Amino acid sequence: MNEPMPRLDEADREATIAAGRRVLALEGAALTGFSETLGAAFAEAVELLIAAPGRIVVCGIGKSGHVARKVAATFASTGAPAQFLHASEAAHGDLGMLTARDVALVLSNSGETAELAPVISYAARRRIPLIGVASRPESALLKAADVALLLPRAEEACPAGLAPTTSTTLTMALGDALAVALMERRGFTPEMFREFHPGGALGARLVKVSDIMHRGREMPLVRETTPMRETLIEMTSKGFGIAGVMDETGRLVGVITDGDLRRNMERLLDCAAGDVATRHPATIAPDTLVSAAVGRMNDPERPLTCLFVVDPEDEAGAPAGVLHMHDALRAGVT
Repeated sequence: MNEPMPRLDEADREATIAAGRRVLALEGAALTGFSETLGAAFAEAVELLIAAPGRIVVCGIGKSGHVARKVAATFASTGAPAQFLHASEAAHGDLGMLTARDVALVLSNSGETAELAPVISYAARRRIPLIGVASRPESALLKAADVALLLPRAEEACPAGLAPTTSTTLTMALGDALAVALMERRGFTPEMFREFHPGGALGARLVKVSDIMHRGREMPLVRETTPMRETLIEMTSKGFGIAGVMDETGRLVGVITDGDLRRNMERLLDCAAGDVATRHPATIAPDTLVSAAVGRMNDPERPLTCLFVVDPEDEAGAPAGVLHMHDALRAGVT
């Protein structure tokens, strides 16, 4: 059996919370100060990244190595080909990952890490653009770099002032800033983002209506002149609880819902579909994200379970598909 967790007394609890708040405040202040000092070198670094015909090779060791892995992953997931190069492994064959078409982004808090020397030397010999990130302007890394990004000399958050905490936070945030600036310069869109994130909750948020809507013969559609007897059969057989009503040209001009049936119960079987339909129905464009369509259907003033899909560029106004709330749920969008 697991031992029960020891209970903290009130003083210990408050001290623990205070420690957490102190770290967050210290690192938050460091980030704010860093943002205010970011200057021309940052823009030059982004230009180098844009100009590289190959990949962004992010290099580091120790805690900076862990940050470098994350930075490389962020670049790759936002459309900029990137990979991580471990500084120690570089001298044992992995320098072959770095080519003349690439740009090297080398991370080191001190800028003097011995394992970085082969990478710096190799980049210089091959004339590979090098972006250095360090906190010491006189360091070997920043002196050798084509673009030097200087980290502020911020206080580490650990009590001894030794464990990389604030410095790694600043480095990771700088990597995020470079990736986002690169995205904006390249015009990276949510549709492009989806290509790199097809799975999980993030992928579900980027699914379009056109990806999951029902098309063709699956749509419950009738003409304005269709007798309600036939309309009821169409609604029942398709299972959406709704029918789209089209005019003689095929334009969607209305919908019939369960509510329309209840409101017209007494005269229902003597009517045509056009007599019962609600005109000017809510529709959605096929390239709309399903998450936006769900928001539309969850409108508290006009909740819906189904939406017909109509392309706004289609002058004929014909229904292209139909989306049910259950389709969105099956796609993982809530």
